[in-house]
Amino acid sequence: MSQPDFPSQLNLRPRPSRSLQIEIPVDVYASLERVATGRDMDAAALAKLYIGQGLRQELAQHFAQHVLDLTAQVLVRHGQSPEQVAAILHEIRSGSTV
Repeated sequence: MSQPDFPSQLNLRPRPSRSLQIEIPVDVYASLERVATGRDMDAAALAKLYIGQGLRQELAQHFAQHVLDLTAQVLVRHGQSPEQVAAILHEIRSGSTV
């Protein structure tokens, strides 16, 4: 079976952007530069990567909490007691099944 052909160049769609200036401690910037160099990128690109990863994680947590809140509302509307709803949500959060 042959390997798929990968494009030699990524074509990213441009998005509107805004500039953000932040001050960070000198030692933190030095660490950022050191890690960035090891990844063959500049410190600004690595900072953007870290911000994007953290933001996506935070948004995912907010979405998950919103889904759990809606689930609780639906369960109550369908006659589940607050204790049952709490037990169900605890089971969902812990990832365990009975």
